[in-house]
Amino acid sequence: MESKAAEIAAEQQHFDHARKHRERLRAELGEHPDAAANPGAGRWLAGFRRNRKDALAPPEQEVAFGRIDAEGNERFYIGRQMIVDDQHQVLVVNWQTPVGDLYYQATPDDPRGLSRKRTFSCEGNQILDFEDVVFAQLAEAIAELEGPDSALLAELDRGRTGAMQDIVATIQAAQHELIRAPLDQLLIIEGGPGTGKTAVALHRVSWLLYNHRDRLRPRDVLVVGPHPAFTRYIRSVLPSLGDSEVEQVDIDQLGPPVQRGRPEEPATHRLKGEARMAALLARALEARIGSPEPAERMLFDGRFITLAAPEITTAVEEARQTPGPYAVRRQRLRARLADLVRERGGPIEAERLGPVENLLERLWPLQSAAAFLRALFGSRPRLSAAAAGEFTDEELSRLYRRGADRLSEQVWSAADVPLLDEIDDLLNGTQGRYRHIVVDEAQDLSPMQLRAIARRSATGSLTVVGDLAQSTGAWARDHWDEVTQHLPQTFTRAVARLRYGYRVPRQVYELAAELLPIAAPGIEPTRVVRDGPADPGVHVVEPGERAGRVAQIARDHLEAQRFVGIVCPAACRAELEFALHANDLPWGRVDQGEIERSLNLVSPQEAKGLEFDAVIVVEPEEIVAEDPRGHRLLFVALTRTIRYLDIVSCGDTLPLEPARDVTDRIPRQRAVIEPDPDPTVELSLLDRLAENLTAMIAGSAPPAVWDEVLQRTAALLDERSGRDRPTGRHHRS
Repeated sequence: MESKAAEIAAEQQHFDHARKHRERLRAELGEHPDAAANPGAGRWLAGFRRNRKDALAPPEQEVAFGRIDAEGNERFYIGRQMIVDDQHQVLVVNWQTPVGDLYYQATPDDPRGLSRKRTFSCEGNQILDFEDVVFAQLAEAIAELEGPDSALLAELDRGRTGAMQDIVATIQAAQHELIRAPLDQLLIIEGGPGTGKTAVALHRVSWLLYNHRDRLRPRDVLVVGPHPAFTRYIRSVLPSLGDSEVEQVDIDQLGPPVQRGRPEEPATHRLKGEARMAALLARALEARIGSPEPAERMLFDGRFITLAAPEITTAVEEARQTPGPYAVRRQRLRARLADLVRERGGPIEAERLGPVENLLERLWPLQSAAAFLRALFGSRPRLSAAAAGEFTDEELSRLYRRGADRLSEQVWSAADVPLLDEIDDLLNGTQGRYRHIVVDEAQDLSPMQLRAIARRSATGSLTVVGDLAQSTGAWARDHWDEVTQHLPQTFTRAVARLRYGYRVPRQVYELAAELLPIAAPGIEPTRVVRDGPADPGVHVVEPGERAGRVAQIARDHLEAQRFVGIVCPAACRAELEFALHANDLPWGRVDQGEIERSLNLVSPQEAKGLEFDAVIVVEPEEIVAEDPRGHRLLFVALTRTIRYLDIVSCGDTLPLEPARDVTDRIPRQRAVIEPDPDPTVELSLLDRLAENLTAMIAGSAPPAVWDEVLQRTAALLDERSGRDRPTGRHHRS
């Protein structure tokens, strides 16, 4: 029998041969002239060649990740794209083809006509090893079909980066079944942390684009993520699969371009997300349509033409009843008013109908979405009239606010964005542009956000991704019906659950799963298939030591070249930022879309969908206390790692330490503590504040910089209070 080394050498010859022809194609695509029959065709050809060249794997990437052998001795190498030689003989088959499907679908009980499946382990295009599955020898191993193969486990041992990688070489059978599910449906892919649901949804896009080329082009597909950092994290997956023109946005980008960042009270945020806001906006817009004077006199070339109120009113009502958005109906009214003027001898030329434009603007004013919403929220009478009895006075008070002096200075909240998008649709119409839409973390979206997605769907074909056990925020859900009722109902709905967790280590998931009976009692726990390199680290510290300990743990992980995420509640954010700066640790702000540094500071809400080699969870009690669904947020925080987990907490006991009664280990919502009216308590509070501040500085920064820290702290306090203090007053003695 041929030795394995000799077989690897033979396989390497094929890899080298295929790589030579892949690079030949790359060179040819770069050498073709841009000449064409006309400039438009030339641009199209140039774009076509550029896209084909961009779709090619980088020169250093392996040409194939697998091989399948048919029972008739026919052999196919499976890779990310097809490679042919100069005689058009196929050297590598695309994973998206029916032949490529066999690589994922063949199992011992149904080998699909295959005798062997080979998986390569490579470094670049150099084969290091391979593993064979000989189906005839595994006919009795059916119980392990859905378990992970060695290629997947090897992939999971690789370090993370700031970008999600493609998984074409490690797709499991259950995942592949969803990737190739029919296009014409509303498919919900749900699964716990580490089940690969986001990667499956993205690879489903690539598979659909390849296998439905007659119906679907890259620009026909939209991928919507929950926040900018997530979108940046996944943005390289589809281009790596050869699909570089798919539009990928975060949910807040679905709306007019306005200045964003206004904070919002939770109750107001939820109110603005309710579906009934759509009807309020529609009524408010219709109310902007005016009524004519009893007689409208217009001057044309020195001669007055008068239109009576009844005929203008009839024209306005006809325009109201015309189907279509506000701007289209406005055009109909303009045309009718111009006809009435011309019937009375008015000018024919449109440029001489200025008085008609003035009347039109008074009856049916032209406006932008931002100008309309600013005026509506700034007027109690308009809000009350548009409410039509469906909103309470308290709710209308929440919506009311004085706008900025200039529209360009208006700052909008995240909850305003879908309202602006709704108005823009009412004003101008939003044609369904996309034939397939992927929505990730859909379980958290408000009805108004879901409406923004629905109106962009041209067909009703969607892939919805999420996990109800991780549903948090103002619109936390327990059932998918609460999501899909706001999405197109064109096709049937299918819910598919990924049961196996491939990425979160068993030790970590077992700890996090103890939260599920409270966080999501109806959710079946994920079946985890791999162990991590270490048990979770638990660090109980004094308050003043907390930030410094987090910084030290982060440094240890960075020195081991790990991609690190610090998940912290808002209450600890300032001290952690201070400690990271004081310890000279460069870090990224996920709240600003940064996810490419080795160390990242992230809130539990922003952590959804992200993965790190090592995660440091700070103060589980605070994470639970800061949100009505805090137990779910803690579950999210604990399951962001694929290798190492550390928990840093203050207090005598840690809520997640082993105990007989699991409920004793789960953090509780913090009760609201009323301030003590006793004035003698003030001094003790000040003393405690000073002690905590001292301990935090001592635990976060080396002694050599204490004086400078105190000076800068005093300066910052002076800025906040507006008072001057003598310098040097706060030096240590």
